[in-house]
Amino acid sequence: MAVTEQSENRVSVKGLPVTFDWMLLLTTGALIAFGLMMVYSTTFDWSYRDFGSPTTIFMRQVRSLAIGLVVLAVLARIDYHRWEHPVIALAIIVGTVLVLVAVLAFGSTIFGARRSFIGGRYQPSELAKLATIIYLSVWLSSKRDQLHHFGYGMLPFGIIVGVVVGLITAQPDLSAALTILLVGGTLFLLAGAELVQIGMVAAISGLAGYSVVLFSETGRARLADYVSGLNDLTETSWHVQQAIVAFVNGGWFGRGLGESYQKFNILPTPHTDSVFAIVAEELGLFGNLLLILLFVVLIWRGIKIASNAPDMFGALLAGGLTCWVAYEAIINIGVMVAALPFAGNALPIISFGGSSLVITLAAIGLLLSISRYDATLRPERKTRSAIDFRPRAKNGRRPMARRR
Repeated sequence: MAVTEQSENRVSVKGLPVTFDWMLLLTTGALIAFGLMMVYSTTFDWSYRDFGSPTTIFMRQVRSLAIGLVVLAVLARIDYHRWEHPVIALAIIVGTVLVLVAVLAFGSTIFGARRSFIGGRYQPSELAKLATIIYLSVWLSSKRDQLHHFGYGMLPFGIIVGVVVGLITAQPDLSAALTILLVGGTLFLLAGAELVQIGMVAAISGLAGYSVVLFSETGRARLADYVSGLNDLTETSWHVQQAIVAFVNGGWFGRGLGESYQKFNILPTPHTDSVFAIVAEELGLFGNLLLILLFVVLIWRGIKIASNAPDMFGALLAGGLTCWVAYEAIINIGVMVAALPFAGNALPIISFGGSSLVITLAAIGLLLSISRYDATLRPERKTRSAIDFRPRAKNGRRPMARRR
């Protein structure tokens, strides 16, 4: 694309006004710095004991970060409309399904779950989240006028999401399956599904989730611990109890960076699922609120990008990516404060894990690509967005979204 005009952060590409969301990029940078700080703090002891150096595991995260930043930069520069091609979208989702099948057959078994390759270094369920969002955004934007027909709407939607969720549940990875269900349902809503359809999707998803919990020993235990903890925190799971201890120890301003007691073989997975509790112990309530504020800003920018997207595909893609990051953060934090049943969701960008970090940065790259095309700069779009919550039309449908 030829750049023909430039002013501050705004340029004109072939006559189309374009912008770049610097606030999203700066917020992502702040989260990356925060995450690196906490990864080192939560892994130096483990790294020294297993590898004789306090930085070995930290450097793995740095290498993943380098890969993630390259992916972010590439995706930010590629016109996001390229992903809208049906053949590309189909190849992405089919390739993802094949990888999910492969991990069940050839993956590494860790703690009774077969969900990764190369000893836990690569988890295809993270890729599945991004691939599902891209495919559903393409499919829903092309079928938006037919979603109210069962054969064109709910049935194929259920098959698409059901196959991916079923394969991930078989690993088992209940938290990833739950995330895809939540994001898929949100995209179905934003694409223009009727309220009756949304109710049916919610009911079916809830029934499916409850069935998975009932037939999973881990799921039953987590639900029982959560219910018990609602009445008495001392009856909840050991994991959550130790997270609460970390919050209490941290107080307002924390014990100091690197000074957590709970991360030393007391609180399980302090570098991944429990990193928010370690933030509380070392940096206190102030550190927690700062981290939450960064996520709020990131989600706000994602919502702005979705609302200003110039077409339905861009709006759905931005909305899905933003909801994905939001749900992951909400679930992780909610579990640590005993507000939600236990789930193994990583805290995006903050938790240790190469797959999660690279795929999340890929999502940020896509958001930046969409942000380059600001619909509010075009006169005919000043007060209109690709996603529109309007009153129900005369034909009885509620056209919640439309493409212009």
